[in-house]
Amino acid sequence: MTTLVFGHKSPDTDSTGSPIIWAWYLNQIKGVAAKPILLGDPNTEAHFMLEHWNIEKPEILTDLAPDTPVVIVDTNNPAELPDNINDADIQGIIDHHRLVAGLETRAPIEINIQPLACTATIMYKMIGSDWSQAPLTVKGAALSCILSDTLEFRSPTTTQEDKAIAHAIAEELGVDIASYAADMFAAKSDVSAFSEAELLRMDSKEFDLDGTGLRVSVLETTSPASLLDRKDALMAAMPGVAEEDGAAQVLLFIVDILNEQATLMVPNDMVKHIAEQSFGATVQGDTVVLPGIVSRKKQIIPSLKM
Repeated sequence: MTTLVFGHKSPDTDSTGSPIIWAWYLNQIKGVAAKPILLGDPNTEAHFMLEHWNIEKPEILTDLAPDTPVVIVDTNNPAELPDNINDADIQGIIDHHRLVAGLETRAPIEINIQPLACTATIMYKMIGSDWSQAPLTVKGAALSCILSDTLEFRSPTTTQEDKAIAHAIAEELGVDIASYAADMFAAKSDVSAFSEAELLRMDSKEFDLDGTGLRVSVLETTSPASLLDRKDALMAAMPGVAEEDGAAQVLLFIVDILNEQATLMVPNDMVKHIAEQSFGATVQGDTVVLPGIVSRKKQIIPSLKM
């Protein structure tokens, strides 16, 4: 039976590229039939990666049959996975996020969760000397994942291992990191074709804050003005998205990659209170700029307070 390798819902570059890397490794090195799968249409940056490296877009999962062998990458949170994930036969987990309870396995499995910026960095280390056999598509996917998750080494989640591995892969590929990352971020910033509801869910995590369900959304961009121009429409869409998704509130952070800061939209008193309690901010108006805030995983989620 073919093992499915997939990451989280609303796939970003890491949740698109890492399944491709690990499925190659299982197939070609370990002799295990495997294929990469997506849990939704990937974002514009991930689409750019697929096109740039001439990688076939993985299928989008429509139904996870019981007993299907799966490897979960770039998440361990059941809320970000198919509803019936515990009916599957989980074979392994490779991740770089905090450990969340709720997954059940049928036997002991290998779990590799490391405090690195990117799942692809962990995979590179796990693959070891067999990395020399990886095709350009796999190496290109890995480089893209690391540059995306580190914001080209700007994110505080970045470690020296992430940097060293990215530079090593870029040298293998003959890629100029600054130029390639700029092209990636330009692709990520072009969201003109998406509705406000789609933008609010594009890069989003569910989070329970003292019993209050939040959808914490991040849009990373090199052109924040194009998103701030849609501020009124985005805030108008928040209540509907929150209600549909069973959340009390959507928090939207627009991350300015180049200036290394985030703008939080403040549609109501609840968000104003959260912003002031969490970030020590003084909120005047319907947005607040948070200097130095670029990482949801390391700076936003851990700081949230009611």
